[in-house]
Amino acid sequence: MVTKLVPRAPETPQAPGTPGMPGAPRTPAKPWNVYDPDCPTRRVLDRIADKWTVLVVGVLAEGTLRFGQLRREVTGISQKVLTETLRDLERDGIVSRKVYASVPPRVEYSLTPLGRSLTGLLDSVRSWAETHIEAVLESQKAYDDAGRSDAEKA
Repeated sequence: MVTKLVPRAPETPQAPGTPGMPGAPRTPAKPWNVYDPDCPTRRVLDRIADKWTVLVVGVLAEGTLRFGQLRREVTGISQKVLTETLRDLERDGIVSRKVYASVPPRVEYSLTPLGRSLTGLLDSVRSWAETHIEAVLESQKAYDDAGRSDAEKA
């Protein structure tokens, strides 16, 4: 059998978001499996399912904010947890951090294109929680009223 080589067409620049470009979805070299505890997708799932991530991304979806503004918007979050959350989100490419050379230094946080791709999904989770909270609370009350012990819950 003879294999005929066909010359490749010259590559043309691709628009951002096109497969193969940074930040674009890609076909994985190996199949990822979030159900495999050793798969890195599990860590990504842990990150985006975190309540502080949902709230921080939701606030940043409205626009760029400074640390103090974020802390006021995400009530109940400690300075330490907000710092850790922002650092983790920056490491994962979801949030960008811009430092301005001023006294005192000014730091702003905003969503990256990858982070913006999460906003619809996380907004749906937030909306589901707000829509179904009464049913969840009723179920919790019924469960607790049934007298189930902590041992039975496990």
